Amino acid sequence: MSWMRSQRLSGRKLEIILEELEKKENPNLILEQYPTPPRIASEMLMLAFNRGDIEGKIVHDLGCGTGILAIGAALLGAEKVIGVDVDPVSVEIARRNSKRLGVEVEWIVSPIEEYFGKGDTVLQNPPFGVRKKGADMLFLMKALEVGEVIYSLHKAGNRNFIEGKIGSKGKVLNVIPMMFQMRRVFPFHREEIHEFPVELYVIRRTRDEEKRRS
Repeated sequence: MSWMRSQRLSGRKLEIILEELEKKENPNLILEQYPTPPRIASEMLMLAFNRGDIEGKIVHDLGCGTGILAIGAALLGAEKVIGVDVDPVSVEIARRNSKRLGVEVEWIVSPIEEYFGKGDTVLQNPPFGVRKKGADMLFLMKALEVGEVIYSLHKAGNRNFIEGKIGSKGKVLNVIPMMFQMRRVFPFHREEIHEFPVELYVIRRTRDEEKRRS
Protein backbone atom coordinates (compact mmCIF):
# COMPACT_ATOMS: atom_id res chain seq x y z
CA MET A 1 0.00 0.00 0.00
CA SER A 2 3.01 2.31 -0.39
CA TRP A 3 1.25 3.91 -3.39
CA MET A 4 -0.87 5.87 -0.92
CA ARG A 5 2.01 8.18 -0.13
CA SER A 6 1.88 9.61 -3.64
CA GLN A 7 -1.82 10.37 -3.44
CA ARG A 8 -3.62 13.13 -1.56
CA LEU A 9 -5.35 11.46 1.35
CA SER A 10 -8.52 12.99 2.74
CA GLY A 11 -8.99 13.08 6.48
CA ARG A 12 -11.75 10.49 6.27
CA LYS A 13 -9.67 8.11 4.13
CA LEU A 14 -6.76 8.46 6.53
CA GLU A 15 -9.04 7.73 9.48
CA ILE A 16 -10.29 4.54 7.80
CA ILE A 17 -6.72 3.35 7.17
CA LEU A 18 -5.67 4.08 10.75
CA GLU A 19 -8.74 2.29 12.11
CA GLU A 20 -7.42 -0.96 10.62
CA LEU A 21 -4.07 -0.87 12.42
CA GLU A 22 -3.31 -3.67 14.84
CA LYS A 23 -3.72 -2.65 18.49
CA LYS A 24 -2.15 -3.98 21.66
CA GLU A 25 -4.43 -6.52 23.35
CA ASN A 26 -3.27 -5.99 26.94
CA PRO A 27 -2.35 -2.32 27.43
CA ASN A 28 -0.26 -1.29 30.43
CA LEU A 29 -2.23 0.81 32.93
CA ILE A 30 0.84 2.37 34.57
CA LEU A 31 2.08 3.56 31.18
CA GLU A 32 -1.43 4.83 30.41
CA GLN A 33 -1.50 3.02 27.09
CA TYR A 34 -4.82 4.41 25.94
CA PRO A 35 -4.88 4.07 22.14
CA THR A 36 -5.20 7.32 20.21
CA PRO A 37 -8.64 7.22 18.55
CA PRO A 38 -8.29 7.14 14.73
CA ARG A 39 -10.55 10.18 14.38
CA ILE A 40 -8.38 12.29 16.69
CA ALA A 41 -5.21 10.95 15.06
CA SER A 42 -6.56 11.87 11.63
CA GLU A 43 -7.56 15.36 12.77
CA MET A 44 -4.13 15.95 14.33
CA LEU A 45 -2.33 14.70 11.26
CA MET A 46 -4.40 16.67 8.77
CA LEU A 47 -4.01 19.85 10.82
CA ALA A 48 -0.24 19.40 10.89
CA PHE A 49 -0.18 18.52 7.19
CA ASN A 50 -2.23 21.56 6.19
CA ARG A 51 0.06 23.80 8.25
CA GLY A 52 3.08 22.48 6.35
CA ASP A 53 4.51 20.53 9.29
CA ILE A 54 4.52 16.98 7.85
CA GLU A 55 5.24 16.77 4.14
CA GLY A 56 9.00 16.77 3.57
CA LYS A 57 9.69 17.10 7.32
CA ILE A 58 11.45 14.97 9.92
CA VAL A 59 8.59 13.92 12.19
CA HIS A 60 8.73 12.28 15.63
CA ASP A 61 5.97 10.40 17.41
CA LEU A 62 7.00 10.33 21.07
CA GLY A 63 5.29 7.60 23.07
CA CYS A 64 4.30 6.12 19.73
CA GLY A 65 2.56 3.01 21.07
CA THR A 66 1.46 0.89 18.13
CA GLY A 67 2.35 3.65 15.69
CA ILE A 68 -0.84 5.42 14.67
CA LEU A 69 0.57 8.97 14.47
CA ALA A 70 3.94 7.94 13.05
CA ILE A 71 2.38 5.82 10.33
CA GLY A 72 -0.10 8.56 9.50
CA ALA A 73 2.77 11.03 9.08
CA ALA A 74 4.58 8.61 6.77
CA LEU A 75 1.44 8.19 4.66
CA LEU A 76 1.20 11.98 4.35
CA GLY A 77 4.66 12.32 2.90
CA ALA A 78 7.05 13.03 5.76
CA GLU A 79 10.69 12.86 4.69
CA LYS A 80 11.56 10.75 7.73
CA VAL A 81 9.49 9.46 10.65
CA ILE A 82 10.78 8.24 14.01
CA GLY A 83 8.55 6.51 16.55
CA VAL A 84 9.83 6.21 20.13
CA ASP A 85 8.32 4.16 22.94
CA VAL A 86 9.54 2.46 26.10
CA ASP A 87 7.41 -0.66 25.49
CA PRO A 88 9.04 -3.18 23.12
CA VAL A 89 5.77 -5.06 22.60
CA SER A 90 4.02 -1.93 21.34
CA VAL A 91 6.98 -1.08 19.10
CA GLU A 92 6.92 -4.55 17.57
CA ILE A 93 3.22 -4.12 16.77
CA ALA A 94 4.00 -0.70 15.29
CA ARG A 95 6.70 -2.29 13.14
CA ARG A 96 4.21 -4.85 11.82
CA ASN A 97 1.68 -2.09 11.11
CA SER A 98 4.15 -0.03 9.09
CA LYS A 99 5.36 -3.07 7.18
CA ARG A 100 1.81 -4.03 6.27
CA LEU A 101 1.12 -0.54 4.91
CA GLY A 102 4.44 -0.33 3.11
CA VAL A 103 5.71 2.80 4.85
CA GLU A 104 9.14 3.42 6.33
CA VAL A 105 9.37 4.41 9.98
CA GLU A 106 12.37 4.18 12.27
CA TRP A 107 11.14 2.51 15.45
CA ILE A 108 13.14 3.04 18.64
CA VAL A 109 12.64 1.39 22.04
CA SER A 110 13.73 3.90 24.68
CA PRO A 111 12.54 5.67 27.83
CA ILE A 112 11.53 9.15 26.75
CA GLU A 113 14.05 10.84 29.07
CA GLU A 114 16.90 8.90 27.39
CA TYR A 115 16.00 9.87 23.83
CA PHE A 116 17.91 12.78 22.26
CA GLY A 117 16.93 12.85 18.58
CA LYS A 118 16.18 16.05 16.68
CA GLY A 119 13.67 16.88 13.97
CA ASP A 120 11.12 19.35 12.66
CA THR A 121 7.76 18.21 14.06
CA VAL A 122 6.59 16.22 17.07
CA LEU A 123 3.17 14.56 17.14
CA GLN A 124 2.27 12.96 20.46
CA ASN A 125 -0.46 11.62 22.65
CA PRO A 126 1.49 11.45 25.91
CA PRO A 127 0.32 9.87 29.17
CA PHE A 128 -2.16 12.19 30.87
CA GLY A 129 -0.20 12.00 34.11
CA VAL A 130 -3.01 10.32 36.05
CA ARG A 131 -1.11 7.17 37.06
CA LYS A 132 2.36 8.70 37.12
CA LYS A 133 2.25 12.35 38.10
CA GLY A 134 4.23 14.59 35.79
CA ALA A 135 4.49 12.07 32.94
CA ASP A 136 2.61 14.41 30.61
CA MET A 137 5.00 17.29 31.29
CA LEU A 138 8.03 15.01 30.89
CA PHE A 139 6.86 14.26 27.34
CA LEU A 140 6.07 17.89 26.60
CA MET A 141 9.49 19.10 27.75
CA LYS A 142 11.17 16.40 25.69
CA ALA A 143 9.09 17.37 22.65
CA LEU A 144 10.38 20.94 22.96
CA GLU A 145 13.93 19.57 22.85
CA VAL A 146 13.26 17.34 19.85
CA GLY A 147 11.08 19.39 17.50
CA GLU A 148 10.46 22.92 16.29
CA VAL A 149 6.67 22.51 16.20
CA ILE A 150 4.76 20.29 18.62
CA TYR A 151 1.25 18.85 18.40
CA SER A 152 0.46 17.41 21.81
CA LEU A 153 -2.77 16.08 23.38
CA HIS A 154 -3.57 16.90 27.02
CA LYS A 155 -6.45 16.77 29.46
CA ALA A 156 -8.76 19.74 29.02
CA GLY A 157 -8.70 22.73 31.34
CA ASN A 158 -4.98 22.96 32.09
CA ARG A 159 -3.83 25.73 29.75
CA ASN A 160 -2.48 28.06 32.44
CA PHE A 161 -0.52 25.22 34.03
CA ILE A 162 0.86 23.99 30.71
CA GLU A 163 1.85 27.47 29.54
CA GLY A 164 3.56 28.01 32.88
CA LYS A 165 5.55 24.82 32.44
CA ILE A 166 6.54 25.74 28.90
CA GLY A 167 7.67 29.19 30.01
CA SER A 168 10.11 30.81 27.60
CA LYS A 169 10.86 27.53 25.81
CA GLY A 170 7.89 27.84 23.44
CA LYS A 171 4.79 29.71 22.40
CA VAL A 172 1.32 28.15 22.32
CA LEU A 173 -0.13 28.91 18.88
CA ASN A 174 -3.46 27.11 19.24
CA VAL A 175 -5.45 25.10 21.76
CA ILE A 176 -8.05 22.99 19.98
CA PRO A 177 -10.78 21.20 21.96
CA MET A 178 -11.49 17.58 21.05
CA MET A 179 -13.46 14.67 22.47
CA PHE A 180 -11.41 11.58 23.28
CA GLN A 181 -13.35 8.33 22.89
CA MET A 182 -11.77 5.53 24.86
CA ARG A 183 -12.98 1.98 24.38
CA ARG A 184 -13.14 -0.27 27.43
CA VAL A 185 -9.62 -1.67 27.81
CA PHE A 186 -9.27 -2.25 31.56
CA PRO A 187 -11.49 -4.30 33.93
CA PHE A 188 -12.50 -1.26 36.00
CA HIS A 189 -13.96 0.51 32.95
CA ARG A 190 -17.76 0.32 33.22
CA GLU A 191 -18.72 1.87 29.92
CA GLU A 192 -18.07 0.31 26.52
CA ILE A 193 -16.97 3.74 25.28
CA HIS A 194 -15.94 6.53 27.66
CA GLU A 195 -15.81 10.03 26.20
CA PHE A 196 -14.01 12.96 27.79
CA PRO A 197 -12.65 16.36 26.67
CA VAL A 198 -9.02 16.85 25.69
CA GLU A 199 -7.12 19.70 24.08
CA LEU A 200 -4.63 19.62 21.26
CA TYR A 201 -1.81 22.09 21.86
CA VAL A 202 0.09 23.47 18.87
CA ILE A 203 3.35 24.90 20.16
CA ARG A 204 6.32 26.48 18.43
CA ARG A 205 9.70 26.44 20.11
CA THR A 206 11.02 29.96 20.70
CA ARG A 207 14.10 31.39 19.02
CA ASP A 208 15.88 31.70 22.36
CA GLU A 209 15.39 27.97 22.84
CA GLU A 210 16.65 27.38 19.30
CA LYS A 211 19.88 29.22 20.12
CA ARG A 212 20.33 27.26 23.35
CA ARG A 213 19.67 24.01 21.51
CA SER A 214 22.29 24.75 18.83
